[in-house]
Amino acid sequence: MTEEQQSQIFQEWLNEHKGILFKVIRSFAQSAEDQEDLFQEISVQLWRSVPKFKTESKVSTWIYRLALNQAIKWSTKEQRRPAEEHKEEFSRLLYQQAPADNSRLNWLYEQIHELEQTDRSICLMMFDGFSYKEIGEVVGISENYVGVKVNRIKEKLTAMSKKLN
Repeated sequence: MTEEQQSQIFQEWLNEHKGILFKVIRSFAQSAEDQEDLFQEISVQLWRSVPKFKTESKVSTWIYRLALNQAIKWSTKEQRRPAEEHKEEFSRLLYQQAPADNSRLNWLYEQIHELEQTDRSICLMMFDGFSYKEIGEVVGISENYVGVKVNRIKEKLTAMSKKLN
């Protein structure tokens, strides 16, 4: 694969699946600076993964797996600066696509951020309509256990929302 082909695929993936990236980023990083750092790290990993994609899964599933794994790794280690070569482009994309300020949505992301990492991953993929089977494959648990976790997550988020009233 040439670098030009890799760049074209990378741009297509970013344009088509940026929503996945922003959901993961908002759920794992709260400050704007941390979100930018995580976006850059995920973007670098996504760039590197383009030649490795084998079409054995959907592109969206591949990107979710990559983004979640990178976000988990990022959140469990000391944060470090990613490669600087694409920093300006990544920053522009992040701020260009940032969602409008919505207090309910911001509250939801704050609550999701408080969940355990696996539950965050399940929650995000569930919101995007992935099947329990697909979620289980990405997260590494059985389809039945995904169902159990989804019910617990719903109960927890419902209880958190009742505290507001």
